[in-house]
Amino acid sequence: MDLAKRNGVSPASLDFDILDIETYTRTNKEKMESDWEETSVEELHKLDDATAILNPLFEIKQVYEVEIYSKEENSIFKDFHAAVGANATKCKIYLSIKAGSQVLTSPRFEDEFLNYINKSKIRAGILINIFDEMVKDVVSRVSALAKVDGIIKYDKNQTILIADAYEPTPTINDQLITHYDKEVETNHNDRVDYSKRGFIHSVLDGDILMEYIKPKKGKAGRNCRGEFLEPPEPEVNHAPDFNVDDTIEMVDNKENIIYKAKASGYISIEGNTYRIKSEMDVGEISFKTTGSISTGLDSDVSLSVKENDSQKDAIGNGMEVEVSEIDIKGNVGPNAKVRANRATIEGQTHKSSYIKANDLTINVHKGTAIGDNIKITRLEHGIVEGKIVEIVQAVGGNIRAKDIDIGICASYVKATASRYIEIKKLQGSENVFTIDPLLQKDKKEGFGENQDEINQLRASVEEVKKEVEKYKKLVKDNTASFNDVKKRLMHYKQNGIKMPAAFLTKYKQFHKAQEHLDNITNEYKVKNDKLLLLTTKTASFQDNITDARIINRDRWVGHNELIFKLIEPPIELSYKPLEDSMEKIFAVVETDEGVFEIQAVKE
Repeated sequence: MDLAKRNGVSPASLDFDILDIETYTRTNKEKMESDWEETSVEELHKLDDATAILNPLFEIKQVYEVEIYSKEENSIFKDFHAAVGANATKCKIYLSIKAGSQVLTSPRFEDEFLNYINKSKIRAGILINIFDEMVKDVVSRVSALAKVDGIIKYDKNQTILIADAYEPTPTINDQLITHYDKEVETNHNDRVDYSKRGFIHSVLDGDILMEYIKPKKGKAGRNCRGEFLEPPEPEVNHAPDFNVDDTIEMVDNKENIIYKAKASGYISIEGNTYRIKSEMDVGEISFKTTGSISTGLDSDVSLSVKENDSQKDAIGNGMEVEVSEIDIKGNVGPNAKVRANRATIEGQTHKSSYIKANDLTINVHKGTAIGDNIKITRLEHGIVEGKIVEIVQAVGGNIRAKDIDIGICASYVKATASRYIEIKKLQGSENVFTIDPLLQKDKKEGFGENQDEINQLRASVEEVKKEVEKYKKLVKDNTASFNDVKKRLMHYKQNGIKMPAAFLTKYKQFHKAQEHLDNITNEYKVKNDKLLLLTTKTASFQDNITDARIINRDRWVGHNELIFKLIEPPIELSYKPLEDSMEKIFAVVETDEGVFEIQAVKE
């Protein structure tokens, strides 16, 4: 910079050659200027080992004698755009070559390229002839390419390692990781959903709850500038100052301490002690108090929600709860969702609420309930989907299950079952009771797949059948002619006469036709057998429909309708019991082959 300024030229217009490199080292606490000793290149390579280099008292420096001159316009590196880069510690040095760069070959290319690399390192303050043993191979490879092609072009960016010193091992500060404390969820706009802020932290048996990373001082290094890199002392700010009870296992390792759950449940902190509990009582679940609670169905967490004021919601608006078991003393509010293995609701559910549990008991239900075994005291226009459903009183609503039992049935109830529906007392009208063998989703999907396969197979069987008939006729019409040709060929063979080519061709064609007929006949049999099997399977979907029953233990009042859905033939039978009729049990009866109707039957 100074030279360029004194001569009134741009620094970019100047270049330099390396005339001499002097390397000095010293190992002395006093660090007197007179302690520096010059080291030869041979001795320098001997220094390149951890014993000397990682001695904190060891120092190294280089002095360069250079000749500065104006850049040559015809330099072979004029279109070679490269720069020296380094990692954060400057222990790894790279030559980064930009895409589009090119360099021409020359008689002394190997020396010139090595000189180019060394000058680039000097500009960056990087030592030469130490930590750079790989440079010799780099120069040799590039030189070989230059000699073959006369020019080297770089179509894309390329990075080449040209120095590699002793990377220090970073110091590890102590850290306490609470694995059980999961991150707060975000919504589709990447905003934090504070309704899911983690009031309860659920865990499973064997889960790692917390991990204390022990402090550890790193190992020293030295970079490619010769600078000694002393790692800092570790900071200790998170040493465990808490206790755990026998529900949590503490595993003390060399590098960390791991705290593992010995039971499923949720994390409870009482005083200074962590423990795992499975039962919890809360007053209410709302945005203001707990937010949504999700511990998972396998967590063994049993939750009791105490709020039972009829004017308040025990589960607030929009709250989501997922636990193993839950007892709700009061009401479930609008848009609330509850999922559990077992759930009891002593209040009422809002019409927009959603409850799902294997075993589910609800006092007054207006929303959506899904489960295996469902018991409802009073259904008020709600939706119920289950396997076994028992309802004490139904005032409107939509029920779908395998078995449905209704104590008192008022009006506007739609009940659909796959096996039976029983009403103890009928007090209303405009009810629809339906038997549908394909009620369950898996059966419906299985039937649909079965029908698709049947349709495809039927079409294939028809095609093969037509081909069989075609080849049967072909073989039958040509059998006499074939036998005649066969006799003649036998005669020619016995008498040593050359067989006519036309006869041989006709014989082979007929023989192939016979083989093809045998193959397609076998294919027709296999496909037809499979079609019969699938058709039988289709019939099995409604095997039990004749055993299905709709039962009314009371007399019929008002306008009500009974529906039985058949699969084969795919028809829907309807029957409307007469008012005041005492007929109690109804079933599908086959009155003639393929003819079905709904009739009153005995037990």
